[in-house]
Amino acid sequence: MDVLVGGVSFDALQVGVRVLWEIKTHRFDAYPDFVQDNEIKKEMIQIEKQREAAAACGYGYVVGVSTQAHKDALLREDRTLNIVVTGCKR
Repeated sequence: MDVLVGGVSFDALQVGVRVLWEIKTHRFDAYPDFVQDNEIKKEMIQIEKQREAAAACGYGYVVGVSTQAHKDALLREDRTLNIVVTGCKR
C-alpha cells in the first residue's frame, strides 16, 4: 500500500520498526545495458529523494528489487543503500 511521508510517496510502511520501502518490480535484467544504465540513473534520483524524506521524518529506508543483478547495479552507484532481493517474479 502506498504511503506519503514528508510529501514523498513510498510503496510501503513496515509497521513496528519505522521503515519505509520502495519496491522495484520491473524486469531490469532483461533490459539492454544502455537502458539499464538510464534506469539506474532515474532510480537514484528517486531513491535519494525518498531516503532524505524518510530520514527527516525518523524512518529507515529499504529498496526491494527482484534480482541480484539489479541490487548490484544500485550498489555500484551507492554502497550505503539498504537493498533486499525479494525474488518477486513478474
